[in-house]
Amino acid sequence: MIIVLAGIDGAGKSTAGLLLAERLRAAARPAVFTMNRSGRRSITGWCDRRGIHPPLALLDAVETSIRCVNVLASHARAGPRAGVVVMDRYLYCQLALRHLRGLPAGRLLPFLLAVLPTPGLVVYFDVPADLAHARITRRAVDIETLEHLAGLDAAYRQLSVFPTFLVLDASRTPEQLVGDILQELGVSGVALR
Repeated sequence: MIIVLAGIDGAGKSTAGLLLAERLRAAARPAVFTMNRSGRRSITGWCDRRGIHPPLALLDAVETSIRCVNVLASHARAGPRAGVVVMDRYLYCQLALRHLRGLPAGRLLPFLLAVLPTPGLVVYFDVPADLAHARITRRAVDIETLEHLAGLDAAYRQLSVFPTFLVLDASRTPEQLVGDILQELGVSGVALR
């Protein structure tokens, strides 16, 4: 089974994803956690340090390529014996970014979404942009503007598949979020510290 965690930066997807895989393994269910990064932070930082400002479409094409390779690698890990594969981010994230940037979906992302196995569960971590911004500022690893976070949240909600997502209030603790996901999966008897 593939579980996708989606949402804006600072929503807590990575923390909850690691915890979810840990709790599933504790319940004797094989589980792995994968990150499907696009390299956006690294690429943007590298360009900024060198004073390079590539066209938005080129930047997006590079990010989309990296994200697609990572998603394909995550699917490869989701072989018949993998059990549950918890994916932090997915192709939906790139579609939302494209929408935010005013770019079309293109051909590659819709094609991959059509041919790859459909995730068994997509969880959208719903968090106010100001709380996500505060979390990002606290961790001091990257920088996002409040406007970007709010815009990305709106872009996710405009995806045609958004109504199929399980939306959880991500202003709560990772333990509470994981508890909700386990309940949705029908997994019981897992200690949630």
